Amino acid sequence: MKFLDRAKIYLASGAGGNGCLSFRREKFVEFGGPNGGDGGRGGHVFAEAVENLNTLIDFRYQQHFRADNGRPGEGSNRTGADGADRIIKVPVGTQIFEEDEDTLIADLETAGERVLLAKGGNGGWGNARFKSSTNQAPRRANPGQPAEMRTIWLRLKLIADFGLVGLPNAGKSTFLARVSAAKPKIADYPFTTLHPNLGVVRVGEGESFVLADIPGLIEGAHEGAGIGDRFLGHVERCAALLHLVDGTQEDVAGAYRTVRGELDAYGGGLVDKKEFVALNKIDALTPDERDARLRALSKAAGRPALIVSGASGEGVDNVLRLLMTEKKRAAGIEPEIETDPHDDGPWTP
Repeated sequence: MKFLDRAKIYLASGAGGNGCLSFRREKFVEFGGPNGGDGGRGGHVFAEAVENLNTLIDFRYQQHFRADNGRPGEGSNRTGADGADRIIKVPVGTQIFEEDEDTLIADLETAGERVLLAKGGNGGWGNARFKSSTNQAPRRANPGQPAEMRTIWLRLKLIADFGLVGLPNAGKSTFLARVSAAKPKIADYPFTTLHPNLGVVRVGEGESFVLADIPGLIEGAHEGAGIGDRFLGHVERCAALLHLVDGTQEDVAGAYRTVRGELDAYGGGLVDKKEFVALNKIDALTPDERDARLRALSKAAGRPALIVSGASGEGVDNVLRLLMTEKKRAAGIEPEIETDPHDDGPWTP
């Protein structure tokens, strides 16, 4: 299944049914009077967030959505049937914009959330509605209201607890494949990852979080260099970032500053998010190289950097525990203090 995070669609609600112009005509009943019924309401168009979708690829093959029209009224005061509503199902995390791609209509962040996009037209009144003491035989009925048509843009921002960022070939996909059941494409050339990948990481019993792997950033990404920064919107909702730096390159501090500069240029509050910095691919380094590059990276980040190897698994458990603790803290849950299972506490009689 292809990944698509942006789509343009066209909507039309249902038009209201026309009111009926009718008079009661029955044997032995004189002056039957008007009995034209009202037209039915046209169907509405809704967008609803559902959990079983994670891409907008369905809108590559269908861009036009229309609700049913209301049925016209009939004689004997029969009201026309309302048109059926049209519900457009989108992934959780979808933002809906006007045609200008700037005016936000709705942001569907939770499953089951629904928003009205196009309102169906009201049905027209039949001539029975216009009967009065001074107009007992009205020959007037209203047409139904027309359909509402509009063009909108859908933009998907994946819902993940943490986002993986870094330069191309920093080992992000390897790390994701190590800690989750996700199977991203892994190769030894830059820009192997062409679209975001999600993985569910299970740390312990009842403890898990969602990790998003974002395609690599290079210098000038905010100006469109490389793949650009179009996928950074997927980590705007993350609680924190895990910044992986390739330890096999000489200038690890420069690599760190490059990505931080692109996050700052992108905006969206990414540069202000809590960040965990890790020196990756340490299995390919000698002890002296590891120590030197860890010191350089820690100095550039302004905090102690972690060490990890997505290939060998070294340091992975420590990183996952830190991320799980951060998720609990962000949710307002105080992490439990680990105690020695052999410590029975103070003696009591």
